[in-house]
Amino acid sequence: MRPQKFQKIELNQDYPCPCRRRGHLSPIILTEALGCERCQQIFVVQDNGHVIEQLSSTYPYKRSWRWTGHRWLAANPRLGEGYLPVILGIILLLLIVWLPLVLNAPSSVGMILWAILAMLLIILPALIFWLAYRR
Repeated sequence: MRPQKFQKIELNQDYPCPCRRRGHLSPIILTEALGCERCQQIFVVQDNGHVIEQLSSTYPYKRSWRWTGHRWLAANPRLGEGYLPVILGIILLLLIVWLPLVLNAPSSVGMILWAILAMLLIILPALIFWLAYRR
């Protein structure tokens, strides 16, 4: 697969909205920004005209895109998009390893502590996942 060739964003052209709501970006007069007529978002042109960045006070991380000439590609994919498979893998591994040990072991104070530790190790990734994806 060959690398994508990114094009400079012209402020006098209309572009599709990168938010995937089928809107169109139009230039905002006297600024270096584009506005979407559908989702009402404002995008500022950055990096010498090669990147647009979403201006939003409610979104915790700034999102930015590059124009290929046909579609928008994320300039910096969100780090949180890779968390889901990792967290699900950790939870699955913990369930496969710890659950049989806890269920087959004799009842003692040590095993109860191990069971509590296993539950904490299962809940902790779920908490991290929830904190990473909440808005």
